[in-house]
Amino acid sequence: MSELEAFFTSSGPLSKVIPGYLPRAAQVEMACAVSDAIEQERHLIAEAGTGTGKTFAYLVPAILSGRKAIVSTGTKNLQDQLFNNDIPVIRKAMSVPFAAALLKGRSNYLCIYRLGNALNSSLGFSKEDAASLTKIKSWSNRTKSGDVAEMPDVPESDPVWFQATSTADNCLGQDCPDYEKCFLVKARKKAQEADILVINHHLLCADWSIREIGFGELLPDAEIVIIDEAHQLADTASNFLGITVGARQLSDLAKDALVEYFKDATDLPELRTACDDLEHQIKDLRLAFGIELKRGEWREIETHPKISSGLSELQEQLQRLTVQLELASVKTKGLESCFKRAEELGHQLRAILEENDGKWIRWYETHKKTFTLSRTPIDIASEFRAFMQQHKATWIFTSATLSVANKFEHFAKSLGLANAEGVSWESPFDYAEQSLFYHPKGLPKPADPNFTRTIVEFALPVLEASRGRAFFLFTSHRALKEAESLLRPKIKYPLLVQGSRPKAILLDEFKRAGNAILLGTASFWEGVDVRGEALSCVIIDKLPFASPSDPVLKARLGAMERQGLNPFLEYQIPAAVIALRQGVGRLIRDVSDRGVLLVCDPRLLKRAYGQMFLDSVPPMRRTRDIEDVRAFFQNERNT
Repeated sequence: MSELEAFFTSSGPLSKVIPGYLPRAAQVEMACAVSDAIEQERHLIAEAGTGTGKTFAYLVPAILSGRKAIVSTGTKNLQDQLFNNDIPVIRKAMSVPFAAALLKGRSNYLCIYRLGNALNSSLGFSKEDAASLTKIKSWSNRTKSGDVAEMPDVPESDPVWFQATSTADNCLGQDCPDYEKCFLVKARKKAQEADILVINHHLLCADWSIREIGFGELLPDAEIVIIDEAHQLADTASNFLGITVGARQLSDLAKDALVEYFKDATDLPELRTACDDLEHQIKDLRLAFGIELKRGEWREIETHPKISSGLSELQEQLQRLTVQLELASVKTKGLESCFKRAEELGHQLRAILEENDGKWIRWYETHKKTFTLSRTPIDIASEFRAFMQQHKATWIFTSATLSVANKFEHFAKSLGLANAEGVSWESPFDYAEQSLFYHPKGLPKPADPNFTRTIVEFALPVLEASRGRAFFLFTSHRALKEAESLLRPKIKYPLLVQGSRPKAILLDEFKRAGNAILLGTASFWEGVDVRGEALSCVIIDKLPFASPSDPVLKARLGAMERQGLNPFLEYQIPAAVIALRQGVGRLIRDVSDRGVLLVCDPRLLKRAYGQMFLDSVPPMRRTRDIEDVRAFFQNERNT
């Protein structure tokens, strides 16, 4: 038996540090496959069902290899969990010493210079913001990492953090007077020295996209790159390979330039005027887009004279501010930084407004008070393939959902992976015993105007049988809101609704209540882990096809058609299958979990492609009879 296999045995090192540890064959097999891929320097697509223990299955062989590894996760929460929970367990079990580091994007670290600027600003803050900044100042004297997630008194979501953190735009770099004390610089130094570096996809893609040639700051020395939650990578990479200019960026520039003006350039009144004029133009342009919140195609801008002229005016106002900042830039590093930001934003805005050589999708999005203008690549596969080829690292892609009907073609194509081996390990959970898939007769067609009203009627007896304890997942916010109004007067269980409070607070309330029903959309379909009886039922309204009116999807599907491909079969169905698998994956999270799945879309059985969805979900016992659902939950009460 190899050292790696011995690590996972019932008497091995892991068993001595994890209470009640039980070996899992799939975990050992995956660890051996990862080890072989590292040894042979070949890429691997490793799909591991829920409960396999994939984190240990890739971390242990990476550490034992003695090579420098980067692990990229889908979210900051997973990143923190991996670094703060999983790695310490392995460190206890392992005799091999190794250095691990956690690195997040710069906006996650306190910026001493910008905090000082804010505290000394003559612009003034609200009473609440001033109090928060004082708390941050006090914390800045105690923190060793500067990671804003560690600050207990001011939530990460509080907008005041913008005053105390930096962005790539406003960072002064080595010219900063506080450079020696910079928390980001310290974190990056640890990252360079670490054997195992934990990052997230946003940071990985940002590091890739900000360098025209070669790798960025993180990847030159990496011999292994492990992508966890790899099904999310293509979308994240697509965003970073594009360009986005938003009202928020432009407004932040104007505000920062105004702060620097009051500090060091009050002899240049035209600079202040240019800042004010840009702010006014941003607000006027947002009004021109109308009150509707939407993602729209670029041709809507081109055919709307008020928006088109507003964009031209925005470009002119940004140019005026750039000229004034250039004049002021000789005074201080802060003003010089603002000038460089204005110049770069001008280049980016010009690229969006003027360039379109057929490789890009241009689109806009409106938010409550702001808007964004974007240029996104139609296809990232060739770009990503080139990215991987620039360095000899071994790439491991892993997730619980990478295959569609047991094939990896969709995932491999999305990233241009021509020669990666794909292997799948099923979940160790006994789905036939632990779960029931209910698909009732008489479900309405998704296009039916009364669809949501009707499926709520189908859901009510299931929610009664489960005594709440359910996620009710929707493919649109509109359907969620309608379902909320229908359910409130009809159920006796706590009803928690996405958007009413922050996600983490809703999840905590759901777990504590023990009988709640949570209504959620996309952000609750994945990355949410509720173990035990609190979540015993998952209801899904429709097969999660992305909206065909989305401008980015529309352009991609059009490009596929022009290449003679079938976008519905080759893109839309596979993407929806993976999304459905993620939603289904919320139900059973542990060996003792039990639960019922209800999918309210009749296309599962009435369309030929429905079989592809059925073939991709776990092997649950299936029924079309509500009495089986009642018996399932009655059996739970009797045991």
